[in-house]
Amino acid sequence: MRVGLLTEGGYPYATGEARVWCDRLVRGLDPHDFEIYALSRDARQEAAGWAELPGQVRRVRTAPLWGEPAGRRRPYGRRQRRRFTEHFGDLAVAISVPGGPDGAQADRFASGLHGLADLARDGGGLSAALRSEDAVRTLERACHTPGAPRAAHRARVTDLLAVTEALERALRPLSLDWYGGGGRDPGLSGVDVCHATSGGAAALPGLLAKRRFGTPLLVTEYGVRLREHYLWCTAGRDGRSGPVRALLAAFQGRLAAEAYAQAALITPGNTHARRWQERCGASPERLRTVYPGMDAACFAEVGEGGAAAVGGDDRTLVWVGRLEPAKDIVALLHAFAEVRRWHPDARLRVIETRPETRYETRPESRSGADPADGYPAHCRALAAHLFPDEAADAHTPGDNPVSFEHVGDPEVPTLADAYAAGAVVVLSSVVEGFPVGLVEAMFCGRATVSTDAGAVCEAIGGTGLVVPPRNPRALADACLALLRDPERRARLGAAARARALELFTAEQNVVAFRGIYLELMSHCPVRREEVGADGAPLPFARPAEAHIPGHWTAGQRPAHTPGWAEAGPPPHRTLAALSEEGA
Repeated sequence: MRVGLLTEGGYPYATGEARVWCDRLVRGLDPHDFEIYALSRDARQEAAGWAELPGQVRRVRTAPLWGEPAGRRRPYGRRQRRRFTEHFGDLAVAISVPGGPDGAQADRFASGLHGLADLARDGGGLSAALRSEDAVRTLERACHTPGAPRAAHRARVTDLLAVTEALERALRPLSLDWYGGGGRDPGLSGVDVCHATSGGAAALPGLLAKRRFGTPLLVTEYGVRLREHYLWCTAGRDGRSGPVRALLAAFQGRLAAEAYAQAALITPGNTHARRWQERCGASPERLRTVYPGMDAACFAEVGEGGAAAVGGDDRTLVWVGRLEPAKDIVALLHAFAEVRRWHPDARLRVIETRPETRYETRPESRSGADPADGYPAHCRALAAHLFPDEAADAHTPGDNPVSFEHVGDPEVPTLADAYAAGAVVVLSSVVEGFPVGLVEAMFCGRATVSTDAGAVCEAIGGTGLVVPPRNPRALADACLALLRDPERRARLGAAARARALELFTAEQNVVAFRGIYLELMSHCPVRREEVGADGAPLPFARPAEAHIPGHWTAGQRPAHTPGWAEAGPPPHRTLAALSEEGA
């Protein structure tokens, strides 16, 4: 089977999101061939190069979603301008006028999107047209369409220019040469399944392959791209005006709804992501939860260390992650102040991970300044204020009960060492997708105290304590309860490790996608004539599974077996018996 893996800002680049699980998926499915179609986010990502790719990756095609557009800048003629104005007008009205995912505006968005794709295929020059005066005037008319929200009506010329520039970058996949029609480099026309690792720009090549070649589209989201965009925009981190944020958010919503509508199957990474997808128009019948696959081997020594390893330092709380506002370290520090009132010997170790050591997606890494800039310094200053250095006497150096460290430091060389440093692992987030750090602590057999954010309750499943977010008193009470009860910590840690090994290993993730690939191939086979390099037909080039409808396994008959075949062979009758029947 040939799988077209569609990525944005991640695999096969050495930095970025979703690269870890993509690499494990590709390596785990070694019988299949993979073709990678990757969209890069910025120049730094491309400068970092690619990760080491396994042999089953047959082809890698890349394109940037940043910088100036490449290709021809020749202006359109009159007929092409008329086509562009019509199709871009449909898309502009669809993002300017609100409406449900099943309404007329959704159809108008799809019509405009595919019309622009056909225009790019026939004549090129779409990037230049999207940055032209015609595009700005068309978007301006759409913003004043009856029913458009107030934010669209307030858009100025500078806002319209910013929107058209952003749309040009987001729609660059429509102009790529990834859609062949045969020959030596068929592109996406030669794959059996398109697997998009997000519902944003990465899904655009899959949408075109579905429309032009009938290739089934699989969309996987471990962090819902639309949710990340909303969080990024509502925080004002992009420096854009209100009208620009409103129009681009509407575009992302329409694009997500179209990807969900056309996908043969959607695989959210947790129930939290599934609810977001359903609200954006995804059909529940085509949703199938597949948990992220993580490497449990690196945590095995700590997790299987028995009671001594589970106990750790029974005075210490450990927090592991990236220091950013969504993690709410401020609430954690205030909760620890309450813990110290009742447990004076308690200590807190805040251990920061580097981006390349984690799995989670981070919308902050897309562009612009990192919102976490300055937040670590603020947390350190607050810790110094709440917990002045303590000394046993006038001649002993002071010691602070709160320490800030990094994974890779001599005291914590690995993530496993970070989780082994304490008795209880704490998660204090107010915004969370899939809690990777929490699952890592579960692999290590650690008792955990978490806030109810994102998919925390789904991941922990009763094997840890969960409290409301932004509630330092409740967080402190839960931490104290576990610090005072080592037997309870041991029971919860053992249960957490068993749950993590059952649900969140890389092996279960690979097995799930192997079955999904074969199911899509059998239900939605791509009918094409296979030819060799010389153009001659290739007999037996398609695997037999592509021609078997329904579910199949080795040793079973195809679905819809005729009744006469189920009844067995007819009984043997002699010629004399037949003569008697005729008489």
